[in-house]
Amino acid sequence: MEHMPVLVKECIEGLKIRPDGIYVDATLGRGGHAREIAKRLEQGRLIAIDRDDDAIREAAEELHEYKDLLTFVHGNFADIPNILDELGVELADGMIFDLGVSSPQLDNSERGFSYMSDAPLDMRMDRRDGLTAYQAVNSWPEDRLRQVFYEFGEERHSGAIARAIVRKRVETPIETTFDLNSVITSAIPAAARRETQHPSKRCFQALRIAVNDELGALEEGLLAAVGRLCPRGRAVILTFHSLETRLVKNVFKRLENTCTCPPDFPRCVCGGGRVIKVLGRCFPSPEETGRNPRAECARLSIAEKV
Repeated sequence: MEHMPVLVKECIEGLKIRPDGIYVDATLGRGGHAREIAKRLEQGRLIAIDRDDDAIREAAEELHEYKDLLTFVHGNFADIPNILDELGVELADGMIFDLGVSSPQLDNSERGFSYMSDAPLDMRMDRRDGLTAYQAVNSWPEDRLRQVFYEFGEERHSGAIARAIVRKRVETPIETTFDLNSVITSAIPAAARRETQHPSKRCFQALRIAVNDELGALEEGLLAAVGRLCPRGRAVILTFHSLETRLVKNVFKRLENTCTCPPDFPRCVCGGGRVIKVLGRCFPSPEETGRNPRAECARLSIAEKV
């Protein structure tokens, strides 16, 4: 399936792009948002980061006409301070985070992200990383698997699925996505197997999040991004499931008031204060979700550095 960037108009409006500004696309993907940013730059610069080397290579080809405005970086957005330091950039005018897995990653069976096609259990966004889904499924203790499925996938049958995985791997390793599908399906009640949502969806999401430490990297990346924004610089964050959305909301809430003084103090003496101002949140229109069903769960949050 062709990758269709979500809420493009709203993201670009949220960034409030200046033609000579410096911007960071922290999750380049296939370059949909990057193209719209680059179109609006003249003497400016766009630093495009992604953990996936395939994304970097393909986006560089797609965006060749803007090569003089773009700097591509194969890396993790949690490392934004180091990336900017290496590029000699002190502050940026705006940063965009488009979270989740891109359509080409889901549709490329070799990557092992999807439960819809048989492939080795991998799920690494950056194939330089050591931990794979195969290693997690075949070596993590039952309690850890249960916790991952419950916390990151909100899977109500997490205990039964974790037990079934441990039993199965004693007999033979669980090597492929279809192997894992089979174990998950056998572990849940018949009624759950008949639900509209695929039985493996929540567990596959949970494993992907855990293998890539997505939530840990997101919190670290958000704090780092805000720290490297110039005054009135914008952070635009596109989330695709409730865990991401909740984390972004909580980080923004903390940054709106960093004062740690007791409530009864007449004035702040801790040196804290307001770091950002949250400008708003929005959702895809029915027209957009009709064109692109994967946009349905998207949520956009926009904040400005004070």
